[in-house]
Amino acid sequence: MPQKRAPLLYRVLHAVLPALLNALYRPSVTGLENVPAEGPAILASNHLSTLDVVFMPARIPRPVYYLAKSEYFSGPAKHLFKNLGVIPIARHGGEAGEESLRRGEEVLASGSLLGIYPEGTRSPDGRLHRGKTGPVRLALRTGAPIVPVAIRGTFGIMPPGSKLPRIRQVEVAYGKPMDFSHYARRSEDHFALRSATDELMYELMMMSGQEYVDEYAAAVKAGDSPSAAPLGDLDGLIEEDPFDIPKVS
Repeated sequence: MPQKRAPLLYRVLHAVLPALLNALYRPSVTGLENVPAEGPAILASNHLSTLDVVFMPARIPRPVYYLAKSEYFSGPAKHLFKNLGVIPIARHGGEAGEESLRRGEEVLASGSLLGIYPEGTRSPDGRLHRGKTGPVRLALRTGAPIVPVAIRGTFGIMPPGSKLPRIRQVEVAYGKPMDFSHYARRSEDHFALRSATDELMYELMMMSGQEYVDEYAAAVKAGDSPSAAPLGDLDGLIEEDPFDIPKVS
């Protein structure tokens, strides 16, 4: 299937931003050859800053699409996001997680690249947090490989709460595609999905050098302790939305 053509604004920014980023941050990029030149793939990255969405796809010659909360597609912002190739997701009701998966499948079915943050939201403390199962679910449903992407340095550029970016060295590493086909017959098995997701997060930990914390980033932000809730109740809450789509800002 032919790949989607990127919106005009995405193409314009993609032509301009790399030179600007190189001038300001001189990012170190390795493993770019691991991103498929054609066909679908999931780019699963750690998430340290709002600027990750700029640095991660900057050197990739193909467009990278992201999912975002539909509530941010109101007013003038909806035209900006649409022309950047951001795809709105309805996040209300019990079908929110399935809607995220369906829209992600559509992107991959078109032969495109889909950018995902397995942690579901930015790290509140610079550490790597427990991953959501959404990326692995998508990989098993579509057969698309997962390319782990480790970003270093963006937390120091624009940590949570900061208003203006600082100048820091940035590193972006694209790892070898991960194959989870050995879980194909267990695509609805919660324990298999968790095991595969933990494999992905371990790879991101090794690539990024971050300390790993077996807690969801959203729970840490809210000041909640996963150990304070029964396991069954927590899983029911978390897995209702296997992505926990973060705000695009």
